[in-house]
Amino acid sequence: MLFYIVDDDEATRSMLTEMIEDEELGKIVGEAENGALLDEDFASLKRANILLIDLLMPVRDGIETIRHIKPSFSGKIIMISQVESKELVGCAYSHGVEYYITKPINRFEVISVIKRVIERIYLEQTIQNIHKSVSNVFEPQTSEYQKDKSLEHQFMLSGQYLLSKLGIVGENGYQDLLDILNYLFTDSAKKKAEYDFPHLKDIFLAVCRKNKESPPDPLDLKREIKAAEQRVRRAIYQSLNHLSALGLTDFANPIFEHYAPKFFDFTMVRKRMAEIKSGQANPSSNIRVNTKKFIQVLYFETQYVTFEKSR
Repeated sequence: MLFYIVDDDEATRSMLTEMIEDEELGKIVGEAENGALLDEDFASLKRANILLIDLLMPVRDGIETIRHIKPSFSGKIIMISQVESKELVGCAYSHGVEYYITKPINRFEVISVIKRVIERIYLEQTIQNIHKSVSNVFEPQTSEYQKDKSLEHQFMLSGQYLLSKLGIVGENGYQDLLDILNYLFTDSAKKKAEYDFPHLKDIFLAVCRKNKESPPDPLDLKREIKAAEQRVRRAIYQSLNHLSALGLTDFANPIFEHYAPKFFDFTMVRKRMAEIKSGQANPSSNIRVNTKKFIQVLYFETQYVTFEKSR
């Protein structure tokens, strides 16, 4: 992955470079101390996949720089600044910033955010490649089996894309949710008619059985089902945290606007936003996520993304 860093503080540029290189996240293709200098080095910037940029800089600030380069720069943008004003942060998101990190820089946070952005880039690239060739899936000479397998592959890529939007990529329950999506796709394909969504316990039972190479011991199976349920629940709480944090930063954030009211009861989201604002790291015990609702919405949203983009 290729990075470009724009920050008027040399120490910050050095720290970011060190983090990226130490974690082997990619290569720095250029850096600048203010946005105006990008005009002289635009060829290097266009090579970059990710732009790390400060908000307050002399000559040309971060938002003005983004506005200036956006028509020609197709990479992802991460803004890193000491400014915490909700209006300015919201303005940054409205101009296409993927994440906003507040200074002083926290190494763990920066690395975590960069890894998420990299995962999103890879997912989007893969999905675009699949969508380019999806028309071949429906050509007359393609067998029904090939159609089903190609569509299943596209469905799973769409699921990965959605989970990245929900902030779940990298969580322990990420693979469990993918396994659940795979089971639901196969189950609905078998039944063909209007799909009667399975009970939650039946979903976990079927997925845990499928992941065992030999017939499982009933006690082991029960333990695995319980562990899977806990992993999924923790992943859903992470999604609630992610969406609530986006909404707290910018209520008009498109990811927050689209997904928060679909996946969660909005009173719960507002409550979690208030907790985050007050500095509470984890959701309070009286915030209960609806696992079945989350999985249902995830399945139908994945269906929508799959078939909408294959048209």
